[in-house]
Formats: sequence, C-alpha cells, structure tokens
Amino acid sequence: MKISKKGILFSLLFVLTILYFCKFNQILFYPSNFQIIKGENKNLDVSFPFSLEYEKQDNIVEPIFSEEKTPLKKSYNLQAEQTGNSQFQIKLLGLLPVKNYNVNVVNRPYIAPGGSAIGVSFNTQGVLVVAITDVIDADGKRTSPAKDAGLKVGDSITKINNKNVTNAEQVVKTLNNIKKEEINITVTRNNKEFTTSATPIQSLQDNSYRLGIWVRDKTTGIGTLTYYNLEDNTFGALGHGITDADTGELLTVKNGLIMRAKVSDIEHGKKGTPGEMKGVFYKTDEVLGDIEFNNEFGIYGNLKDKFSEKNELKSIPIAFKEEIKQGKAHLLTTLDDNHVEKFEVEILKVETQDKKNPKSMVIKITDEDLLAKTGGIVQGMSGSPLIQDGKIIGAVTHVFVNDPTKGYGLFIEWMLNQEDKS
Repeated sequence: MKISKKGILFSLLFVLTILYFCKFNQILFYPSNFQIIKGENKNLDVSFPFSLEYEKQDNIVEPIFSEEKTPLKKSYNLQAEQTGNSQFQIKLLGLLPVKNYNVNVVNRPYIAPGGSAIGVSFNTQGVLVVAITDVIDADGKRTSPAKDAGLKVGDSITKINNKNVTNAEQVVKTLNNIKKEEINITVTRNNKEFTTSATPIQSLQDNSYRLGIWVRDKTTGIGTLTYYNLEDNTFGALGHGITDADTGELLTVKNGLIMRAKVSDIEHGKKGTPGEMKGVFYKTDEVLGDIEFNNEFGIYGNLKDKFSEKNELKSIPIAFKEEIKQGKAHLLTTLDDNHVEKFEVEILKVETQDKKNPKSMVIKITDEDLLAKTGGIVQGMSGSPLIQDGKIIGAVTHVFVNDPTKGYGLFIEWMLNQEDKS
C-alpha cells in the first residue's frame, strides 16, 4: 500500500498537534502558585513553542538557564535567594501569554509530628438547634413558634431578649420565666447574625413553655493530634472540622479542651461500614490544651508546655504540596497502650491544588499489622500525621466507605495556613 506525501504530512501534523496539546495541558494544570525554600532550588522545563519570561525582582528568585535537554526543550534552575514573591510568565512563541506563575520563597517550617489519641470536648457558641417540632397546647392545637419565627435546624441561638445564651438548661429556664410573652431571639446562621421573635406556648404534655425546638450545647469525641509547634505551643488535630451529628453543620467553638484519651476498643472497618476507634477520657484527667477554633481543616489551639516535655517531641521539616510524590510513606497513630506507633502506607494520588481542599491525597494502608488491628482507616484515626522522606506531608482525614484500606489525606501546608483563622 502506497502512502502519499500528503498523507505522511497529515500524519506528522496530527502527531505534532497531539504532542502540543499534551504539553499545553501540562502547562495549564501545573500549579499557578508554588513555593521554594530559601537556599534551595527548583527545575522548570519549558519546551518549544513555549518560552519563560521574567524580570529580575530584588534577587528573590534567580532563574538560571541550566541546560538545553533537546533542541526544543530548555531547563531553568529557579534559585531561591531570599524570602518574598516573584512572578514568571509562560508565553507561546514568545508573544502570547499562556500562564502566570507566582513563586513564593519561604523558610521551611519545622513542627513536631503528633499521633497521640486525644479526647475532644467543647461548648458551642450559644445553643445549636438540632430539631424543629410542633407543640401541643392545652386545647390540643399543634403549632410551632420556632418554625413560624423562621428558625431552622443548624441555627445557633446566641441571645434571648439580649441576654447571652450559654446552655440548653438556660433556654428552658428562660422560657418558663417569660411564659406567654413575646421574646426576641438572636440567631447566627452561616456566620451571619439576625434577630427574630416568637411567643412560647404552654405544652399540654408537661405544662412547660416551649418554642418547639431541640437544642444542644456540648460535643465530645475521639481523634488524633496531627502536629505541635514547639516554638509557640500551637497545635492542629483531626484534619477535618467537627460537625454536629444531627445537622451536619460545622460547630462554632465557645470554649473547648483536648485531653489525653485511652483507646479502649477498635471496631474493624468493612466494605460499606467504616470502623471506629473507641476511647475514654475524663475532664479530671490531664488536660493537654485549649481549643481556639474549629474549621473544615481541623481543630486548632494551644498545648500546655508540659506536653512536649513528657512526650519528648522533636521537630522535623514539612513538605510543601509540590514536593509530595506517589509512593511509600508512613503514618503515626495510637492504637494500644497509649503508645504512638508507625505504620506503612502508600500515596496513590497527589492532587494538584492551588486552593485549600481537604481531599489532597489518596492513601492506602499497606501495613499488615495495622490492617489486622483495624481493617484500614477507622474513625478516630483522623488527624494521624503522614510522613514521607523524613518530612510531614499531611494528615489522614477520611476513609473510603467501600474500601476501608483507602482514604483521603490533607496537605500539611493547608493545615498550617489555618492557624489563627477561624
């Protein structure tokens, strides 16, 4: 079969087009923002028809043309001279801007990995509405003052008649003191505050005055400490926020504590049924620290000085998201005798993320001992630090329900960026 010159040319153009789009996609999906450690460097390869454009900017980053790998491919060595920000641009044929890169030169943070089992206990800001119900009055009529007032499940009631609400018992007492008078209710919903009004109804059931709401003011649970900053005694734990079991809403902390917990039992994870680490802790036990805030990336606060002394913690460097790779790693967690243990895992996938997201990595438990003890990732292991090549890379956050040997991890970079941000 004879192939024409036109057919050969067409095939060549087709192959070149495919190669071009592959390279174009690599450029598009490479993170727009990345970090380099001061004193270190990073290689950036640029292939024809693209070129790297930059201006010298206060000696923060010095891009040095290091070698020409092929006639169509150049390699640049980005040398981080001092902390600060620099910008680079990829252009097509030296004319058309395709992508901007923001390079942040930083000092590498050092933190102490955790792995200790902790008990979490805190009071919410105000009281959380977990259910809206009807109230049956003395005439047998069903009404819901709360519903009529526009209250919803997940709302936080912070004030009644301009007086701060601190617990569920106070709400009951206040309503029975006010009785049938209209009250003003201050509510927080989605971080926004508003005021509404309602009139309590005397319940046929027990003669108490009610609005038709169920509220909760406290929460407790078991988790794992992720890291401890020896320089300022701050900590991060869990790798995900604490939400109310009934509403699914992220809870706002008024005051909270973390305490030493003892793992009492482990329910193995199975396909379709996540396992659970069960533990006990008491407020009379040693308090490890105070919780300052709770958000979607974990809980954060301050640890007592004696915690680091007793645990002989040592700081190790963190890895930024660009440095994490697929392959072997390990986690630290507590299963037996309050002893932090090391277990092997594999990083199956590392997501490209410019914005903070709790699902940064896919991990798989490969350690036979851990699989024998738990079946994989179980509730209570959330926050277990992940370490690769001697650096903290992140924390375990979620388990795959249909395969408990796998789950998600969160970049440690995202956790550290949450400090002091509620």
